[in-house]
Amino acid sequence: MPKSVEKKIEVLVLNQIAQVGLKRLPPERYAIVKEARAPDAVLVRSQDLHGMNFGPNVKAVGRAGAGVNNIPVAELSKAGVPVFNAPGANANAVKELVVAGMLMAARNLVPALEYVRGLDAAAPDLDKQVEKGKASFAGSELPGQTLGVVGLGKIGSLVADAAIRLGMHVLGFDPEITVDAAWSLPSQVRRAAAIDEVLRASHFVTLHVPLSQKTRHLINSKSVEQMRPGAILLNFSRDGVVDDEAVVKALRSHRLRCYVTDFPSVVLLRQPGVVALPHLGASTREAEDNCAVMVVDQVREYLEDGTLRNAVNFPDAVIARESPYRLAIANANVPNMLARISQAMGGRGINIRNMLNKSRGEMAYTLVDVDSAVPAEALEELRRIEGVLSVRYLPAPASPT
Repeated sequence: MPKSVEKKIEVLVLNQIAQVGLKRLPPERYAIVKEARAPDAVLVRSQDLHGMNFGPNVKAVGRAGAGVNNIPVAELSKAGVPVFNAPGANANAVKELVVAGMLMAARNLVPALEYVRGLDAAAPDLDKQVEKGKASFAGSELPGQTLGVVGLGKIGSLVADAAIRLGMHVLGFDPEITVDAAWSLPSQVRRAAAIDEVLRASHFVTLHVPLSQKTRHLINSKSVEQMRPGAILLNFSRDGVVDDEAVVKALRSHRLRCYVTDFPSVVLLRQPGVVALPHLGASTREAEDNCAVMVVDQVREYLEDGTLRNAVNFPDAVIARESPYRLAIANANVPNMLARISQAMGGRGINIRNMLNKSRGEMAYTLVDVDSAVPAEALEELRRIEGVLSVRYLPAPASPT
């Protein structure tokens, strides 16, 4: 009899995902498609997925970057679908742009370039015009000045380290800093107790926080007034973190010397003192490759083995296989869930060899390795448990004969 052909895992790719990442999906098991009615997974960069009909077949969404504002995370969580991102994969690219932004602002490079661009190449006194103009663009050097870093994750930590190497003093603030981030932070960084302390003390302030209800308009008319006169503000995190109207008002009153941002807006365009870039933070070949590799590996691990790494809506869950038969269960973080899962399997004579249960906020995740194949009736019984969002059966693929 002819062998049955196993259906390939279908991955819908939106935007351009670097080929170095996509090539990590073995073509004998995966089909990479640009259109699909019922994909198993979705990979995306910047396309807005709010309003997209994901369908019941989608098991994972991967964002080849750090921010996930373009993905309906809450909706996917309710369906038990993890949303993966690539934190830190583009960190060096953003760090380099922040340093470039500080130098552009400190040395008045943008208005200086515009001045030179406006000179008449045929003028007989061109040299005199150059010398006459340069006095208007005298700047300042970075050593000895204080950089305030708001958000001390991977990017903030790299920026702090680069600033220290340039001879700057660094003052950092992050009320939600992780243990790993704290360990990676340079020892020379002085920790502030509140953001106001950073704003008052810093010549430069750079923002590296996610956009949330807490951080929306973190820099507003009130916080700008806390900043030292003539300070330079840099925003390479998210546009909504800064109130553009408040910043423009502060520039006009000379409270702020310069605002360097990766997020142009109608309010900011052609405003004196604004250096606006077209969202270049992660726009390097290296960053795009790193993000693609990282998120593809994470999605593949989840699809094949149930492993969770860097899901923004689920806990990390990593456990070595102890059996060919594995269950991955996404559930609400409610009491007595493990007992009910164990009881459902025990009642059908299924012996649990190993179990891992992790939680994060309202979400929980359970990996179970069992000693025998799991029948379809047992899977249905698990799915009927109140609070269970999804159940996936992940038997190890048969070895080729």
